[in-house]
Amino acid sequence: MRQVDLILPVYREAEGISHFDARLRRVLSELSPPYRFRLYYILDRSPDRSYEILREIALSHDDTVLIHLSSRFGHQASLMAGLDHSAGDAAIMMDTDLQHPPELIPSLLDRFEAGCDVVQAVRCYGDSISVPRRLASALFYRIQNALSPVKLDPGCADFRLISRKVVRVLQQQIREHNPFLRLLVAWTGFRTAAVPFVAAPRAHGSTQYSLRRLAGFFLDGILSFSRIPLRLAAMLGFMVAAAGLLYAAVLLYTYWRYQDFPRGYASLVSVVLVLGGVQLVILGILGEYIGHILDEVKARPLYIVDEIIVKGQTPVAGQHVQGGAAQ
Repeated sequence: MRQVDLILPVYREAEGISHFDARLRRVLSELSPPYRFRLYYILDRSPDRSYEILREIALSHDDTVLIHLSSRFGHQASLMAGLDHSAGDAAIMMDTDLQHPPELIPSLLDRFEAGCDVVQAVRCYGDSISVPRRLASALFYRIQNALSPVKLDPGCADFRLISRKVVRVLQQQIREHNPFLRLLVAWTGFRTAAVPFVAAPRAHGSTQYSLRRLAGFFLDGILSFSRIPLRLAAMLGFMVAAAGLLYAAVLLYTYWRYQDFPRGYASLVSVVLVLGGVQLVILGILGEYIGHILDEVKARPLYIVDEIIVKGQTPVAGQHVQGGAAQ
């Protein structure tokens, strides 16, 4: 009997987590046997009642593990925490807001049984998703694919099945401080299949991804896989330098020809502002890359586990995870 682990990150989902759990178990009950499922709820420390609800769920079911993190480390870190504890033949990562429908799991397993190591769910937006949201998503993937050597299908979500082979690579070999799992999983190059699904509106609560967090998420993906922004900055610097040399040549010719420099305070200020702006843009790009290097060099824990709750076992408290790998 194959074991499949469900990696389920949670943050502020007290309103809907019980409904999600019940719906997920209905789907899984129809697939067992031949599968044995284990549910890993990874809870970023939340200000609502998510902990109390998930603790009760974990203590009521033999197949459920609650991994409670000591602080809010983010969605990607929560996924990595679940993967680090996974020991099944495959792992399925999905969100718990019901925008990733549990009813898609049988299709993921079918592709897995056909020999695919990665089965990627690809989001198709329904009428409930606003036009600006769709345009922003399309723009994200277009820019990401233009700048990165690793290509993503538009609508690629953190809803996927990966085989034990891929889980082992993420556990042992890919230990980045700012993991961008969509690209990391695609970068591994294992045999991949795509399964489309229609993203439903959130059943409860509101999204935790603000515009600022989405922009940071997008930036992490670019900085992790592409040096093109650095090359563009260098090209921009060369272009500005060439324009400056050309302008200097024009000034010298004017002085030689007319024995006078052209007057123009406004043009001088404009040139200074343009040059200053270009320098700041280039410094900002360099600063982002240096910041990512600093994160890696500091080697702080990707996440820290406060406690692990399993039915019939004494909670494991204070488990420290260095760089994302369990110690």
